[in-house]
Amino acid sequence: MIQLYIFITLPLTVASISYILRTRYNKLFILFFQIIFLGCSLFNFVYIKYHGPISSVIGNYPKGVSITLYSDIVSSVFVILTIFLFTCMLVYNYRKEYMNKLFAFLFLILEGLIIGIFLSTDLFNLYILIEVSTIVVSILIMFKKDSISIYDGMLYLLINIVSMAFFLIGTGYIYKIFGYLDMTIIYDHMKYVSDVKTLILPYSLIITAISLKSAIMPLFSWLPRAHGTHSSPSIVSAILSGLYVKCGVYLFIRIQHMFSPAFDTNKIFIILGFLTAVIGFIFALSQVDIKLILSYHTISQIGLIIFGISLNNTYSYWGSIYHIINHAIFKSVLFLTAGIIIEEYETRDIRQIRGVYKRMPFVSIFTFMAILGITGAPFFNGSISKYLIQKGSYLSIMDYSLLLINLGTILSFVKYLSMFKGSYEGEKYSPPYNQKIVICILGSLCFLGGILGTQFIDLLFNIHITYKNYLSKILLYILNLLIGILFYHFIYPRIKLFKNIREINLSFNEICFSITLYFTFMLSIMLILY
Repeated sequence: MIQLYIFITLPLTVASISYILRTRYNKLFILFFQIIFLGCSLFNFVYIKYHGPISSVIGNYPKGVSITLYSDIVSSVFVILTIFLFTCMLVYNYRKEYMNKLFAFLFLILEGLIIGIFLSTDLFNLYILIEVSTIVVSILIMFKKDSISIYDGMLYLLINIVSMAFFLIGTGYIYKIFGYLDMTIIYDHMKYVSDVKTLILPYSLIITAISLKSAIMPLFSWLPRAHGTHSSPSIVSAILSGLYVKCGVYLFIRIQHMFSPAFDTNKIFIILGFLTAVIGFIFALSQVDIKLILSYHTISQIGLIIFGISLNNTYSYWGSIYHIINHAIFKSVLFLTAGIIIEEYETRDIRQIRGVYKRMPFVSIFTFMAILGITGAPFFNGSISKYLIQKGSYLSIMDYSLLLINLGTILSFVKYLSMFKGSYEGEKYSPPYNQKIVICILGSLCFLGGILGTQFIDLLFNIHITYKNYLSKILLYILNLLIGILFYHFIYPRIKLFKNIREINLSFNEICFSITLYFTFMLSIMLILY
């Protein structure tokens, strides 16, 4: 067993050393340690799989006073996913001019902070980790010093500072009530609270902050600006959309579990998850900027994950966890290939991009694989996770809700696929070999995660499932695809609402108002229910 604090300190140490060293082999030095780091995470995963969760208490203090790190099967898988994706992004960016020592330093610092979020059980430590990671993300968004990206980065920073103030105040209330900040200890003591009304205010404060980090409706306006800002590097967009936003979802799972002896708010978040998914794909359909289409669609997929987790069913829970992994993979592919397309065409407007398949067939093939994954096509990874989420639904109306969400996903990507049509007579474009390797690996995982999905779930989580009736799922997918194509070509152009939605762009004050409104809603509904 490797001590858990090493997974946080090692990226920070490597980042510092690589920044200080004056050598042309800095990038090789970083990649070498990333590979070792990945091996260490795999070793710990195997240990946890066969020996159970592990914890590390830092310092000679009793549990509850010292900093405690904890890793179970889920967090260990997320640590592997984090290191794997960061390694892929570093390989992808190996030849980029802006990939200097400062960028690599910030990127590795972010890796360590994300791993810290997955491993920490202390509410105040989580607050610190989230705040510092927010600053690092803001700098990465603004890294190219474009005026739009600077504005988006500052907006992202200020909004998250406001939301985390809610988290900090809620944490203070929890400490006042329990005298502890460790979530596992608080969970054990939660059942002894005689009057659960005393927990309503801290719960409402903390869940408001977590809902914003997860981009739950209506607290999602910050996400497209952060993930889809004009000059943000592609690997930053891929990490933010594929991985970093999942930290909010992971904390949502942990916070819901911590308060579960006192409250059951699953029905509230089933509704909010569904609304987030629907609003997300509606906004995605309204966009003409390809990065914004992908960014808004991340919101939709987050809604689907929250929906599945809140069904309070074993199948839907593990389906949602698997969908977090799947989304990280296919959304990374989509953002990376979108970056290549933008660089080659020198525009982000989907209406001005045509003939992508003819111009860059390699990029197109793996983009198609990612799209098949995200739309839940049979034999691809999204089909397995969506099948499990649907299997856990206990009312027929939920089945229809999931069908609507998936239809919205297909509609979004029918629009996205329009830029691959058309002819091109010039020289074909082929990305550098390092980018090819990363796109090929991630794109192939979209397929392998489907045909070997049940084996992956068994391997990762010790959950045995069967996936049958491929024929009916193929027919349903083809039907949804036909509906999506017909809708896009004959109905979509006539709906002026999409153009109006495209113009919606909340200011800082309006976003702060939506945070206050969400907190008021949560507080009111909790007071009514409890």
